Amino acid sequence: MAKRTKSALKANRQNIVRREHNRQMRSKLRTALKAIRASLDAKDLSGAKTALNKTISIVDKMAAKGIIHRNPAGRHKSRLSARLSGASA
Repeated sequence: MAKRTKSALKANRQNIVRREHNRQMRSKLRTALKAIRASLDAKDLSGAKTALNKTISIVDKMAAKGIIHRNPAGRHKSRLSARLSGASA
């Protein structure tokens, strides 16, 4: 049987809002990662650097808010930076 107290109903409403926000943030991250990979594949280094700065900002915000864990956040940043430096070399 579902809880029907005021606090349980409010918690459910909050969970729905948070879940949708987290889904939007994860979607934004995936889109940003695709943009960097596309610019690296197209050999557009200046576009990739710009996209990398924006993506690192998104990753850091998500890790700080607990949407993603800090270890995968660091892994994303490390791999993208290494790929960019390897492409520029």
